Amino acid sequence: MQNQSPHALVLSHVAFEDLGSLELPLQERGFQIESVLAAEAQFPLPQAANCDLLIVLGGPIGVYDQQDYPFLIDEIALIAQRLAARKPTLGICLGAQMMAAALGARVYPGQQGAEIGWFPLQAAPESETPAWFAPLLADGLSVFHWHGDTFDLPPGAQRLAKTDRYENQAFTVDQFALGLQFHPEVSAEELESWYVGHACELHQKGIDVVSLRNSAQLHSSKLQKAAGRFWKLWLDSIL
Repeated sequence: MQNQSPHALVLSHVAFEDLGSLELPLQERGFQIESVLAAEAQFPLPQAANCDLLIVLGGPIGVYDQQDYPFLIDEIALIAQRLAARKPTLGICLGAQMMAAALGARVYPGQQGAEIGWFPLQAAPESETPAWFAPLLADGLSVFHWHGDTFDLPPGAQRLAKTDRYENQAFTVDQFALGLQFHPEVSAEELESWYVGHACELHQKGIDVVSLRNSAQLHSSKLQKAAGRFWKLWLDSIL
């Protein structure tokens, strides 16, 4: 009897913020990938308890917008149950913020303004960097950020990285859960959809699309190589 293929459940919030460079490593490991748009989901999702990996992606809303977007209440509850069961969970940007909230941490608008663009990570000085995270801390590497909110470090979590602007850029909980405030999954080509989808925000904040595009051309290739190594090492560590 053949072993059943591993199952990854992906919760997304806008169509253009997808798995990106994580998709191929999952496929190479034989994952069946199920994608669910959270705003249209019928919570609770029974498959979330039993899947081999839960992935919660980014989006332009905030954890504290639950009155306007009540599905967030159910989504955070689902994440909390998953984390309480200590099952492999990944959150990117909004996903990491919901993981922090599910673990009891405060999520709030950042006091240093929106962090949008390409900036390097710095290792958290109080923590030993896991080998699987090291590719994202390579000299000369910048990763992509797009967030206005930040969060306190959840109780029991280990901080992995920071930037000059915000202290909490990545955290892990006992190797089974990983929250990333930044976006290691993106490519220069895929970001073109982001510039359109978030055009109002860019205009409101006075951020130049041409400058973002030029920066992506400079940094994207190196990030994709580093992210490819990171994803493979991280998946090896949790599966």
